[in-house]
Parts: sequence; structure tokens; C-alpha cells
Amino acid sequence: MRNYITHEWFTIFTIIGLFAVVVAKYLNTLRFNDFMYVIGNSKYLKIYTKDQKFIDQFDSFLFINLSLSLSIFIYFAYSTFITPVNFELVVFLKLLLAVSTIIIIKTLLERLIGGLFEIESLIDNYLFQKITFKNFSGLVFLIANLFLLYTSIRLDIILISALTIVCIINVIGFLSSIKTHQKLINLNFFYFLLYLCALEIGPYILLYKVIREYNT
Repeated sequence: MRNYITHEWFTIFTIIGLFAVVVAKYLNTLRFNDFMYVIGNSKYLKIYTKDQKFIDQFDSFLFINLSLSLSIFIYFAYSTFITPVNFELVVFLKLLLAVSTIIIIKTLLERLIGGLFEIESLIDNYLFQKITFKNFSGLVFLIANLFLLYTSIRLDIILISALTIVCIINVIGFLSSIKTHQKLINLNFFYFLLYLCALEIGPYILLYKVIREYNT
């Protein structure tokens, strides 16, 4: 077990994330079981895409875990690969707020862009699949954080391994979305391409520039 000053707070937030996952399973056990097999199995997406809501209780609890687990993961990654930082609760809460806000605002903007381009049906289905794979990634971050907190494995190995798995998961999700909605995308290819450039590629380019400017 690692002897971190941050150990207790990270443990508390990890337990909250784990509790949110348990609540999601308790509220809809059948859906959760289908969700756990979403990688390589389209059953979950085919069944629950039709029943998606603007605010979904099941996805909301998984989102809580995603926000908490991703924030902890980012904190470790920054401290490991960029510069060591001492834990401060206020700083971490700001990071948590930033991560949650960015995900929510990005999702709302994507829905807005879908409305402006008149491809609401395509974007809604695409967003549901993307949210599903993001929430699944949240489980990977949760497991990775347990290894970061409670094992003696090198941090960089855990971080890189988890990040690689998450990238693979989201690539699978993206390709699955393209395959599922191939006909709709072909009919609205130009608008879908604009959407990808504006809200999938653009933000990461801006984030890279901000980080680069911050470190120079």
C-alpha cells in the first residue's frame, strides 16, 4: 500500500465513484449486465438507443464515476509525467468541476450543432454510443486508480496501460458508431464532417496548444 498524504481523500472519492456504479447496477441490473458486454456486442446499443432520454438516471450515476475517476487519473498523470504536485483538496475539486463541466458543455454543444445542421437523429444516436463508451472508460479509470492507490506497480506503467485501453475502447466505439449509422452519415457526410472537425478534433488541438503554452 502506498503511503500518500492524498491517500485518504482519493480513497473517499474512489468509494463514491464505486458507490455510483453500484447504484446504477441496482437501479437497472439487466441494463448494467448488458452494458458490461458493450465491447464487441451491439445488443446494448440496439436496445437502449431507442429508449434514450435527455437526462438518463442510469447514465447519470455512471457519469459521476467517470468524472471522479477521470479527475483522479488526471491528477496522477500530471504529477507523474509533467511535474510532481502536492495534493490540495480545493485544487482537486476545481479539477473535478472542470472535468464535469467540460463533458456536460461539450455534450450540450454537440446536441445544439446537431440541431443547427438538422441531423438531430444521427447526432442523438451517435452521442448515446459515445456516452456509453465514455462511461465504460470510467470503469477502466476506476480500476486503474485502485492499482495506482493500492499496489506497488510503477505509476507510469499503470497510467500508460490504462490510457491505451481507454483509447482502444473509444476507437472501437467510434468505428461502431460509423458502421451502425453508415447510411445516415453518407446522406449527411458534409455536415457530419463539419461536426467532427468542430467538436471532436478542434477541442483537442486547442487543449494541446494551451498545455504547450502553459509549459513554455
